[in-house]
This record gives sequence, C-alpha cells and structure tokens, in this order.
Amino acid sequence: MKLILAEKIREYRSRNRLTQEEFGRLLGVSAQAVSKWEREECYPDITFLPEIAALLHCSINDLFDA
Repeated sequence: MKLILAEKIREYRSRNRLTQEEFGRLLGVSAQAVSKWEREECYPDITFLPEIAALLHCSINDLFDA
C-alpha cells in the first residue's frame, strides 16, 4: 500500500487556503520542510501529526486514508 500522506497534506492545506509558508509558520517549521513533505522527499516527524491534523481540520486517520 502506497503512503499517501504527502498528497493528503497538500490537499488539506490547499482546502484550508494555507500557503506552504503559512502552514510551516503555524507548525514552527520552514516552508521548505512542508515542500519536502509534499514532494515525498521526507515525512513530518510523527509528533507533528496531531498538530497537522488540527491545523488542517481533519483527523490523523484522514491523513492516511485513500
């Protein structure tokens, strides 16, 4: 099964009308880090998942559901 976290972060971030820079600032990471997550160059630390889900108004499960 392919991990779709990158697609979901990009999708939910766009739905919430957040730029990579705005989203990164809210999380305390750089826009470059968000860009790498969305391009599957790396993944966010697992400890960020609850905050990512809260900022994107979804559940952690939503970030992994196909």
